[in-house]
Amino acid sequence: MRGEHAGYACGAALGFLADLIAADPRRGHPVAAFGRAAGAVERRLWRDHRGYGTAHAVVCAGGAAAGAALLQRAVKGAAVSPSPLRNGARVALTAATVWAVLGGTSLGREARAVGGALTAGDLDVARERLPHLCGRDPQALDGPQMARAVVESVAENTSDAVVGALVWGALGGMPGLVAFRAVNTLDAMVGHRSPRHLRFGWASARLDDLAGWPGSRLTAALTVLAGPDRRGALRAWRADGGAHPSPNAGPVEASFAGALGVRLGGTLAYGGRVEHRPVLNEGAPPVAVADIERAVRLSRRVSALALVTTVAARLAFGAARRAPLRTGRPSAGAVTRKAARAVARTVHDSRGPGA
Repeated sequence: MRGEHAGYACGAALGFLADLIAADPRRGHPVAAFGRAAGAVERRLWRDHRGYGTAHAVVCAGGAAAGAALLQRAVKGAAVSPSPLRNGARVALTAATVWAVLGGTSLGREARAVGGALTAGDLDVARERLPHLCGRDPQALDGPQMARAVVESVAENTSDAVVGALVWGALGGMPGLVAFRAVNTLDAMVGHRSPRHLRFGWASARLDDLAGWPGSRLTAALTVLAGPDRRGALRAWRADGGAHPSPNAGPVEASFAGALGVRLGGTLAYGGRVEHRPVLNEGAPPVAVADIERAVRLSRRVSALALVTTVAARLAFGAARRAPLRTGRPSAGAVTRKAARAVARTVHDSRGPGA
């Protein structure tokens, strides 16, 4: 068990570093392959019904998690006894999985691409790149609105693409990492309120809300710690975090707004419809193009803190399970052994000397 926790810690750190260096490939990404498979399942199962959508979510997310668990078990059983080779394979598998599910570097790259186009005054290029970052209608947005969309997307995806994955990795290892990314991908594919997916995507959206809850709260808390305006981040989180229609995007976007000293929220065009969302950190100035780079740097700091926090929590949990109780009371195992000896003596005495 000790080697398992240490192996995860090493693998998570290496995977995080790999994402920093290599980011996501343009082609052949495992998440894209999962998306194609989920799309094929959707074509077979689609009905305008929540039950079929639930089956779709279970088959896709459950199948991905089960496949990850089987692969992890296969690596563990590759040798009949513990060996450096097997431990190295376990670390490498964890690192590859963490790299595959994280998207922090790609998030920053796309945000900076839109920011660079806006700085150059090329709105056409900015509109062309914005769909790589979020699902809003770029033709309905001007320059300041696109800058706001980028900052909001950086905030939300810091939780979805980095922190949430690390949380579930610390909790569930490789299956936890894969399951979280699968659920998040399904929500992006079918969890929106389009006529086709209003009922079919209900289960995926609710499952994503549940899976994203711990990561979004940790993201908001780390934003308070890492942001340039800690008091502002905490104040905006408390005041406006619950006003957002998304239970997970609200705390994250509000804390980013307060930390950066900008105003987020308001009217936006998304999926062919117009939404009027509550304003976050009202009274602050609107987002400027220069705030995109500030948001990306804040996202990087929050992501690094999330890696340290989740790895430390997993190592501490492993150490706590190994450590003997220091309260003066015997452990459960000691009590069981003592009780077993007492029972054995009682049975022996009841038989008498001639037994």
